[in-house]
Amino acid sequence: GFTETLTDKVTLPHVQRDLQRLLVTIKPLSLVILLLGCGILAASGADLWLVLALGVAWGGTLMLSNGEPGLPARADKSDAVRHEVFAEVIERLHVPLMLLDGERVAVANRPAREAFGQHVQGQDARIALRHPDAIALLDSEGEATTVVPRLTGPRSVWDLQLFPVGGKLRLLELVDRTAEADISRAHTDFVANASHELRTPLASIIGYVETLSDAGAKLPETDRARFLDTIGREASRMETLISDLMSLSRIEAEKHDQPEDEIDLSSLLSSVVQDVTKVHGGGRLRLVVGPDVPAVRGDRAQIEQLIRNLVDNALKYGDDAAAVEVVLAQGPVGPTLIVSDKGPGIPAEHLPHVTRRFYRTDPGRSRAAGGTGLGLAIVKHIAERHRAQLDIHSIEGQGTQVTLAFRATSRDVS
Repeated sequence: GFTETLTDKVTLPHVQRDLQRLLVTIKPLSLVILLLGCGILAASGADLWLVLALGVAWGGTLMLSNGEPGLPARADKSDAVRHEVFAEVIERLHVPLMLLDGERVAVANRPAREAFGQHVQGQDARIALRHPDAIALLDSEGEATTVVPRLTGPRSVWDLQLFPVGGKLRLLELVDRTAEADISRAHTDFVANASHELRTPLASIIGYVETLSDAGAKLPETDRARFLDTIGREASRMETLISDLMSLSRIEAEKHDQPEDEIDLSSLLSSVVQDVTKVHGGGRLRLVVGPDVPAVRGDRAQIEQLIRNLVDNALKYGDDAAAVEVVLAQGPVGPTLIVSDKGPGIPAEHLPHVTRRFYRTDPGRSRAAGGTGLGLAIVKHIAERHRAQLDIHSIEGQGTQVTLAFRATSRDVS
């Protein structure tokens, strides 16, 4: 349908109509000039048969120029005019498009120039695309399509379709499928990582259960107790992982639903800190709450989970001899929550990736501490749903600081 529309456009019906009106207007004037010319020739003493012959030749040429009386000849669809019309049509479209005249890129619209460079227009299409699969497509006759990986980058994926539009002209449509491919890879990686994380504790449980079953009463009581303790710990780890996976799934399912409840962060934070203190002792946490912290619009259960994840991370990976500081104060647009520890810090190269699912800077230490690799991924998704700004700042050897800037209820907009 798109190609047919362009082909119809190239026939230039409006140009033909304008030319016809112009020539129809000029033709009577040409006849008057013909008669005057013949009269002048006759008056000057020219041979009558010569005047008549010139008149017939001139008039016949004028009347038969289109093959039918009173109409001009059909306007030639020159390449330049066709290119101009195509350029006018495809420039407004958001999909990269190239008009090929033979092997040359005659016209490239704005998205195509942005993707392949401003110089692409006028280039040989083979040089512009520089990919064997794309070049093979250009050698095709008629309509053709292909998927070209790594066309504009190492992870890029493009869907190319070629349409003939008349004569030597062909239209090349280029659709960027990179984002879809990234999502597909992310889903594949997620399933693989989740399977691996579940398989590890499950294999440990199965191994110890088989040992207990085979040994029976011959197994010393101390070994039996140690095996059972390991089974319980690995089962608990699986339960935590499954719980985090389900939490992440629920959060993603609700990410487009704006929460409407008003949450008092001061009281919620105090409640979470009290619960954590009962487990870790009063010396590990230091809470600082500023005055007049406004409420936020949010999901109470999710914000509580966010706070617990940040505090648990700081306690797990921070220095045992230094307190974790939790600060809640009024920020530029609403409440700001800051959780700081004095641990070993996170290397700079890892910081852009720490909110990815199952990403660990130190896998051995994370598993030993009971981490699932999903804590900060959950924090990121909860922050996105609540339109809070998440910032992670860390210096090796000094510690890590996580900042969440919420928007106050009074300033929140739907």
